[in-house]
Amino acid sequence: MRRRVVVTGIGVVAPNAIGVPAFERALRDARSGVRAVARLRELGFGCHVAGVPEGADDDARRTFDADEVAAMNSNHRFACLAALEAWTDARLPRVERGDDAVDWDTGAVLGTGIGGMDTIAERVVPLTDTGKVRRLGSTVVEQVMASGISARVAGLFALGNQVTTNSSACCTGTEAVVQGLERIRSGRATRMLCGGSEGASHHIWAGFDAMRVLTRASNDAPERASRPMSASAAGFVPAAGAGVLLLESLESALERGAPIRAEVLGGAVNCGGHRRGGSMTAPNRDGVRRCIRAALADAEVMPDAVDAINGHLTATAADAAEVGSWAAALERPPAAFPAITATKSLIGHALGAAGGIESVASVLMVERGFVHPSRNCEDPHPEIAPFAAAIPHALRPLPELRVLAKASFGFGDVNACVLFGKWTP
Repeated sequence: MRRRVVVTGIGVVAPNAIGVPAFERALRDARSGVRAVARLRELGFGCHVAGVPEGADDDARRTFDADEVAAMNSNHRFACLAALEAWTDARLPRVERGDDAVDWDTGAVLGTGIGGMDTIAERVVPLTDTGKVRRLGSTVVEQVMASGISARVAGLFALGNQVTTNSSACCTGTEAVVQGLERIRSGRATRMLCGGSEGASHHIWAGFDAMRVLTRASNDAPERASRPMSASAAGFVPAAGAGVLLLESLESALERGAPIRAEVLGGAVNCGGHRRGGSMTAPNRDGVRRCIRAALADAEVMPDAVDAINGHLTATAADAAEVGSWAAALERPPAAFPAITATKSLIGHALGAAGGIESVASVLMVERGFVHPSRNCEDPHPEIAPFAAAIPHALRPLPELRVLAKASFGFGDVNACVLFGKWTP
């Protein structure tokens, strides 16, 4: 019999709030974290807005020792702050640096989409190309390597189980949750810190601007720039941050008397194989639908039992296809379609961190019984218009919410879907 897995802690560094209490208020109030970024205009970007967490650097300096902060780039700072909040939220004691005890039962799957691009661009390339290699410092490799975030978190909490960094483009954070679920279920771990992080850097966003997939239509109105499901959507808003969940076996959580925020009912990951319309940048609709159905099967949840959806929904042309795939996979016509929201409407698209931040939002919605508003979709895309009643424009209390589906779909035609359930003892 497979072990049940629950969420006992969550932590978040988001463009519209840092810390879970403030993030929940921001979700309920539909507060946007998208702002004008002068540097993007100066550099000739078409998109001049982004979702960047405010105050994270100061929080890191207050929270960690000076030598630790000096070895972190923004990706590391975001990941460590979110992981620490999830750890303490789960009522686990903070580990002293001089303590030699190792927690062999706890691990981490913390992913990133791009990794240390800012460190490479701002330090490695210019110092190397000008013959100043000796000035790079002893921590540059730690900041450049993608696995630096999970390795650093492992050091913070003396993690002795599997510690790894996954990277699957925009579905990275959600995929990490599925991987942690599977490891605990199988009995190979008791607890896993899971989620995603992405640094804040124009060097990360430049390629997307060159592809013209970032919005250029709302530079003078940042809060209106991220428009998932809207007919006037003009591309996604780049963002940064981190979202981390502390997953734990139900047996361990009950034994510890830990708070249980939600249950992870099941999940699935797959790839569309770059066929049937799928490519490096576009999803195979069959792959998306199969992933959702596989997650339902793994969770042993019937399609009509899904009460809400937190979609990938990036404010691109893929949104209409995504809603259509949800309808097909759940076998739910517009009249019976569950509430559907887009956390990206409030924070932009945080790439490798998106699934982690949005999973934190999903857990809060399941735990508290609400669906947060989806901003800027007062003019739904024509193909989405039949489902307009399912899109909340204001806070939607949903005390009967029992099952929420969260999915992410990424470059490379990769997909991940996880189902969170209301915890009832």
